[in-house]
Amino acid sequence: MSKGTVLVVGSNATRIEIQGGGWGATGQYLNETVVPVLALIEAGYDVVLATPSGTKPTIDPNSDSAKHFGGDEVAYQRARTFYANDPAMNQVRTLRAVVAEGLDRYAGVFVPGGQAPGVDLMQDADLGAILRHFHARAKPTALLCHGPIAVTAALAHAREFRAALIAGDADLAKKWAEGWQYAGYKMTVFSNTEEKVVEENVLHAKLYFNVADALQTAGGEVITTPVNFQPHVIVDRELITGQNPGSDRPLAAALVQALDRAVAA
Repeated sequence: MSKGTVLVVGSNATRIEIQGGGWGATGQYLNETVVPVLALIEAGYDVVLATPSGTKPTIDPNSDSAKHFGGDEVAYQRARTFYANDPAMNQVRTLRAVVAEGLDRYAGVFVPGGQAPGVDLMQDADLGAILRHFHARAKPTALLCHGPIAVTAALAHAREFRAALIAGDADLAKKWAEGWQYAGYKMTVFSNTEEKVVEENVLHAKLYFNVADALQTAGGEVITTPVNFQPHVIVDRELITGQNPGSDRPLAAALVQALDRAVAA
């Protein structure tokens, strides 16, 4: 018998704004999605995948590699097969429908990364309603890599906050972030130095803002490791955040532990 159901929130973004005009290709990371989802299923939880449009997230090609599975080709192929074929990854709901049908059925929520959440999820009103619901009830809320930027969706003025970041107006962004539910929380996210690696070697362009700076501007206490791509997870109250792709397993373990404690309470 299932211990409960976890809502997995995916992004539909396939491109991200870059300085100087134009867009860079992006998407959701394969390992950051599948590793925690499989850990949840193996721990006895059901999962429901939902996105803004109700269509399946696009996997970032840069994540479609065994290197993100510790070089384990078997684990990588298992992840690819699971994401391609498993009903849990193909019966996708819209966030709006999930909200309309009621959120009390969900024991927790998980948001994987890739740069995509910094485009749509961080300003999505339906995700904002979901996050506020889980925050008010102190239900486990886990986000990985770039995923933690999605917690700004809980802002009353999430779209205005992101627009101010794009414009480079930190003071205005702080104004739009007033009253944020997660202000003062300790959290982690893809670091500025890690982002620089991606900008130089993948995008070959500079983004308009770094997610670590954005969360700090919103009022979060952002803590990242001095060593790039070192696994790092922070748990503060109901919020569980992982810094980078290599944090997939420890974040999954922390989420399962939090869910199990909640179920046992």
